[in-house]
Amino acid sequence: MSRLDKLIKSFCLEGIEYKPLDECCIILDNQRRPISKNEREAGEYPYYGANGIQDYVNSYIFDGEFILIGEDGSVINENKTPVVNWASGKIWVNNHAHIISEKEGVLLRYLYHYIQTIDISSLIRGNIPKLTKSSLKSLSIPVPPIEIQNEIIQILDNFTKLSSKLTSELKTEIQIRKQHYKYWRNSLLKIDKTDKDVEWKTLGECCALSAGGDLPKNKFSKTKTEKYNIPIYSNSSDKNEIYGYTDTAKITQTCVTIAARGTIGYSVLRTKPFYPIVRLICAIPNNSLDAGYLKYMLETIKFSAPVTGIPQLTVQIISGYKIAIPPLEKQLNIVSILDRLQALCDDIEFTLHKEIETRKKQYEYYRKKILTFQKKVL
Repeated sequence: MSRLDKLIKSFCLEGIEYKPLDECCIILDNQRRPISKNEREAGEYPYYGANGIQDYVNSYIFDGEFILIGEDGSVINENKTPVVNWASGKIWVNNHAHIISEKEGVLLRYLYHYIQTIDISSLIRGNIPKLTKSSLKSLSIPVPPIEIQNEIIQILDNFTKLSSKLTSELKTEIQIRKQHYKYWRNSLLKIDKTDKDVEWKTLGECCALSAGGDLPKNKFSKTKTEKYNIPIYSNSSDKNEIYGYTDTAKITQTCVTIAARGTIGYSVLRTKPFYPIVRLICAIPNNSLDAGYLKYMLETIKFSAPVTGIPQLTVQIISGYKIAIPPLEKQLNIVSILDRLQALCDDIEFTLHKEIETRKKQYEYYRKKILTFQKKVL
């Protein structure tokens, strides 16, 4: 029997009393103050919003230890629990996060761990997700004796530290693998400018360049259907790159897309028909240039966008960049090597990310188990 089991057996044979959240803490929402971005003065103090630190400012309105819970916008996680942050020291909090401090009888760190196990999906309201103060106050919290709260804090904090350490090590390993890939890619693509077999051409000379357009009117679906099955790509550099689906492709040739905004220069090889929208530039290579080779070459270019206004690449800007074009046979050989290296790195990264996710789920499982109590009948 664990120490926690012994404490529960000693103190809580009849179960544990549950109380509304507002009886377990002090809610300080009326002391929050938002500052618009253009009015903030840079400084050392964290400026918190719904999902964590948004900025650093030159003053603070709270000093101590607090739990921050998203009020509107980013308020709920994929597992239906609230977005919760622990904040300590001198901080500023805007009106997008509820802020609570400790009240006698309930340790704040215990409350922090417990709140993260609550399903709040039934409490979220509005088109912009919102967890109102009245809904927050109504959350039911088990309040065991302080001895049990302290033991739970020690168990979960130790578990969190161990899990964070392992996650940090795995993320470091991912970064090392990425650096190895970049080193070998750059080495293979480092071509001697005196090589007579190599041509140096601008992207405008060796590719047909075009900018994405507006969404197809009345021919668009956010989800894939039998009719709308052609992907619409945006400039995103992650799993959200698919904006939706349409019924007619704008680009049918193998090409490389380049993000004009956001992650500027992010390049993807496209081998199937698709529809590009604004902020995405398409490069269709001519017969002397392999699309896979072009994609790898584009990864090595540091694109520079105008600094005035919102940074954005244009077809005109991209067309002026030069790349080395060796004979097609050499291009294909380079692509073959880099494809295998990329696949190996992707496989390792996928495995490491799965391990990180496993650690997270393991922690959530044990936290839920430790924080599940028999309710006392009053």
